[in-house]
Amino acid sequence: MTPNVTIYAPLLIASLLFFSWSCYKRISLVTVGKAEDRFQEPGRRVLDVLLYAFGQKRVMARPFGLNHAVIFWAFVVLLIANGEFLIAGLIPGVSLAVLPEPLHHVLLLAFDAVSLLALAAVVLAAARRLFFAPDYMATSYTSPRSPEAFLILGSIALLMLAYFGLHGALIAMGKEPAAAWMPVSSVAGTILGAFPAESLQSLTAVFWWIHAIVLLLFMNYLPHSKHMHILTAIPNCFFASLDKPNTQPREEFVKGASFGAGSVDQLSWKDLFDGFSCTECGRCQSVCPAVATGKPLNPRQVVHDIKINLLNGQVDQEKFQAGQPLIGAGNGEGSIPEDAIWSCTTCGACMAACPVFIEQMPKIVKMRRHLVQMKASFPEELLNLFENMEGRSNPWGIAPTDRTKWYSTLEVKPYEANQTEYLLYVGCAGSFDSRQKHVTVALATILNEAGVSWGILGKEELCCGDSLRRLGNEFVFDRMAKQNVQLFKDKGIKKVITQCPHCFTTLKNDYRQYGLELEVIHHSELIDSLLKSGKLKLDHQVTDLGKIAFHDSCYLGRHNDVYQPPRQVIAAATGAAPVEMERNLENSFCCGAGGGRMWMEEHEGTRINLNRIEEALKEKPDTLCVSCPYCLTMFADGLKDLQADQTQVKDIAEVVAEGLRPRT
Repeated sequence: MTPNVTIYAPLLIASLLFFSWSCYKRISLVTVGKAEDRFQEPGRRVLDVLLYAFGQKRVMARPFGLNHAVIFWAFVVLLIANGEFLIAGLIPGVSLAVLPEPLHHVLLLAFDAVSLLALAAVVLAAARRLFFAPDYMATSYTSPRSPEAFLILGSIALLMLAYFGLHGALIAMGKEPAAAWMPVSSVAGTILGAFPAESLQSLTAVFWWIHAIVLLLFMNYLPHSKHMHILTAIPNCFFASLDKPNTQPREEFVKGASFGAGSVDQLSWKDLFDGFSCTECGRCQSVCPAVATGKPLNPRQVVHDIKINLLNGQVDQEKFQAGQPLIGAGNGEGSIPEDAIWSCTTCGACMAACPVFIEQMPKIVKMRRHLVQMKASFPEELLNLFENMEGRSNPWGIAPTDRTKWYSTLEVKPYEANQTEYLLYVGCAGSFDSRQKHVTVALATILNEAGVSWGILGKEELCCGDSLRRLGNEFVFDRMAKQNVQLFKDKGIKKVITQCPHCFTTLKNDYRQYGLELEVIHHSELIDSLLKSGKLKLDHQVTDLGKIAFHDSCYLGRHNDVYQPPRQVIAAATGAAPVEMERNLENSFCCGAGGGRMWMEEHEGTRINLNRIEEALKEKPDTLCVSCPYCLTMFADGLKDLQADQTQVKDIAEVVAEGLRPRT
C-alpha cells in the first residue's frame, strides 16, 4: 500500500531531523570530558564487538540473557525491513522485491520469524517485570514496573503486531505473491480473511500508519531515554578498555593542576559515554558487595547519576557549566554521596558483569582522588593510615627495623644483585601482621626446601602503596612508587615473588607506568610450578585439614586471571581438589578488604566478610583456604564473629609447608 506522500514525507523528514538533532545534542555532551585514547589496536576492538556486542557473550552468561539476545538480533534483522518500510513509503518503487527471488524469499521468512520471536521475547520480558523480577532490577530511582520499561516493551510489541496485521491483510487480499514464505503473516491473513474486501483495504492503511507512527515515535524517544544504549552499546564495546581494571592512570603533579574528578567535565569522554551506554540492567548491582550488604553504594546508580549530572549541565561558550555538584549528599538525583564513594572495595565485579563494558570502579577512584587531594575530605580512620604511610611506609606506623623480625628462627639472606634470582617482596602484612608472619615463614620454608635462590630487602623494603592508590591518595602513592622503582633499579631486581595479591598487582601492573618491568609471580603460581617440576617434593600429603573450601582473591583472580594455580597447589598438597563456594572464579565475592577498606570500619549495613563466610559455611568446610593476607584477616575475624570454631583459615603456603614437615 502507498501512504499519502504529502502527509508522510514531512512527517518522516521532521522525525529524522529531530532524531539526528537529539542524538547530536546527547553525544556532543560527551566531548566536555577529558581526552583519552580508546582507538589503539582496532583489530582487537572489532573482534570484541563481534564477540560481546553481536555475539552477546556477557549478556547470555545468565539464563534470561537469551531473551535479550533474541530481542537484539530481531532488532538487527528488522533494521533491514524497517528501512525498506520507511523508504518505500516515500518512494514506492524502492523494495527488497528487486533482489533475486531466492534471497528475497529468505529475507521475508527471516522477517516473519524474528518478528514472532521478538513478540514472544517482549511478552516474556514484561511478564518477568510484573511477576518475577529479580531484586537487582530495582533502584532508588526506578523499579522493574517503571512506565518507561513497559512503554518500550509495548512499542516493540505493537510494531510486531502491526507488521503481522499489515502483511496479513495484504495476503488476505491476495496482494502478497510471496505469502508462502511468510508463515506467521499467513496465519494473520487467514484470521483477517473473515473481513470483507473493503474493510481489508482500510485495515491495511490502519496497520501501515500504526507501524509508521510507532516506529517514528520509538526512534525519537530513544535518545531521551535509558534505551539510548540501543545506539551506543555497540560503540561502547569497541571503546572498552583492553586491559584488566588492575591499575589507574597516573596524575601529573604540577602547580595549579586539578586532581581527580569533582565534576563531570573532569571525567574522561569514555566515562561520560558510559552513561549513555548503560542499559540499567542491574547486573553490576547484583554482584556488588556494597549493595549486597546494605551500603550506600550502588554502581548502577553511580553511572546513572553521572549521566543525569551531565544532562543537567550546559555548555556555555565551549565551557561546561554544571547544574549541580557531582559529589555530595542532599543534592538529589545526579549527585553521588561521599559515603557511597568510600563504600567501594574496588573488587571489579561490577565491570566483569557488565554486558557493555561500563567502567564503574575507575570513576569512583577518580572521585576519591578529588576528595582526598583537592578537598582533604575522607573518613577519619584514614588519617592515621595516610600519616603512617608517609612517615614509616606501612599502614601501622611500625618502625622499619621491625620488618626483619618475622625470620628470627630462619636463616634469610639479603637480596644481592647478579647473585640472587628472586626478591621475596614480603610486604607490610607479611612483615608486621602477627598472623601473616606465619605465612611468610611457611613460604620461606618452601623456597628453601625447593632450592630457590631468593633474598629480601629487609628494613630497606617499602610499602608498595596499593591502598593509597585505590583510596585516591595518588600524591603519596606517586612518591612511594618512584622510591620503590629507584630502589629496584639500583638493586638490579628483575624477578619478584609476592604473597599478597595487592603487592602482586601493584608491582606488576601499576609500576609499569613508572618504567619498571618486572617478572612478578604470586606465591601460588611459584609453588604450583615447583610442585609440577618436581623441585619441591612433599614428605606426605596433608590429610588432617579435613574438607577444604577455597576463596578467590579479587586482586589475584578477577584482576589478574590467576585462578587455577592455588587450586592445583591445594590438590597436590592434600590429594583432593578444594570444595568450591557458590560464587567462585570470576564470579567470586569480595572479602571486603580491597580498595583500602581493610583500614576502614563498616558503619552501615552488614559486614561484607560475614556475607562471604556464611556462604563458605554452607559447604561445611573444616578449613577455609586463601591466598591473600587481607582475605586471611577478614576470614579469621568473620569466623570469630560467627563463632564458627569448627572451621580454621589457612593460606595455601601453610598447607604446603605442613606437607614438608616429617610425620611424628
